[in-house]
Amino acid sequence: MTDLATLTSRTRRRRLSKPHWRTHLVLGISLLVMIYPLIWLVGASFKPEDQIFSTWNPLPLHGFTLSNYTSGWNATGTSFTVYIANSLVISGLVVVGNLLTCSAAAYAFARLDFAFKKAWFGLMLSTMMLPFQATMIPQYVIFHDLNWVNTFLPLVVPYFLAVDAFFIFLMTQFIRGIPRELDEAAAIDGAGHVRVFFSVILPLLKPALVTTTVLTFVWVYSDFLRQLVYLNDNTKYTVPLGLNAFVDRASGSSYGGLLAMSVVTLLPMLVVFLVFQKRLVDGVANSGIKG
Repeated sequence: MTDLATLTSRTRRRRLSKPHWRTHLVLGISLLVMIYPLIWLVGASFKPEDQIFSTWNPLPLHGFTLSNYTSGWNATGTSFTVYIANSLVISGLVVVGNLLTCSAAAYAFARLDFAFKKAWFGLMLSTMMLPFQATMIPQYVIFHDLNWVNTFLPLVVPYFLAVDAFFIFLMTQFIRGIPRELDEAAAIDGAGHVRVFFSVILPLLKPALVTTTVLTFVWVYSDFLRQLVYLNDNTKYTVPLGLNAFVDRASGSSYGGLLAMSVVTLLPMLVVFLVFQKRLVDGVANSGIKG
């Protein structure tokens, strides 16, 4: 009887541990629905212009061509290499700015004691409720008076002043989860706040730093409105503005080149996400739920 009960218990556990085929079917259909737009985008980029919207089939079964990529690369009058390079420069500088200043501000909120600390922290969080459209005109006036319009400076410099409240909050929550005993041990050895920050906190802050890196890169790389407001010269355009140049409401749009260049612009974000995927998940899981 004991052996029979044990066998029955093991069978039940196996049934519970193995997902039912219906679960796999539902997940498979859901996955197909979610990735179909991406599959269609890639497939349509290899179709001739007249076949892009002729069928729902995303695969180029009736014609395969690379002309969309060759013609689209210089279709706007400026090489798409320029747009990608501009986007990478801006995104890279913003990532550096966020990592340096947001981590320093987070350390101050998590470890230092200063007047009205909670009030400043609450005020900092309240800035997340302000959309860019609400502050767009005052910021433009300031940058116009500084002669920064049509340069990368308005898109980069603010991030070296710890303006991204979301990442400050993210790192603050992560630092609060680091035992204070490590800080105290370093202080006993004569370390000040600067050394504690660089030698103790930053090495343990890697998951949150990776999360900040990936999210900042993706958000800035794909940003359209800020870049549209401040950049006027075609040679300073970024990827979103370069893609927008394919859309001409007067003479018609070059959808083949637009789709081909859209595929090209996805590659940097895809590479960044694949490289940092594991650390990104760890950073989100370990930083956002701590008190």
